[in-house]
Amino acid sequence: MDRKRSVFTFRKRSFLNPTSTGYASYILAEVESSDGGAYQWGNYLVTLADCRRVVQLEFFLGTKQARRIALRKINLLIDVLTRFREALEKEIALIEKGK
Repeated sequence: MDRKRSVFTFRKRSFLNPTSTGYASYILAEVESSDGGAYQWGNYLVTLADCRRVVQLEFFLGTKQARRIALRKINLLIDVLTRFREALEKEIALIEKGK
């Protein structure tokens, strides 16, 4: 029996706001299968959507240099978002303390 392989090795969509808000903000991350390394031209995307605005970030893996750049790009995004979260936490604490 021939089993059909999954097109994606990773695909995750998460809504960013509670359903009760009515806002359809989400993040969608997709990593297309390279079929064991044989196919390097897949889609590797992160989509961020907030209300009617959508931003799609592409992580091209077709060349050795592009693969290094893609890893640097995602690591930088994670670093900046982590620092942003820490700044938000600090400001939330200050605001809560001030009330």
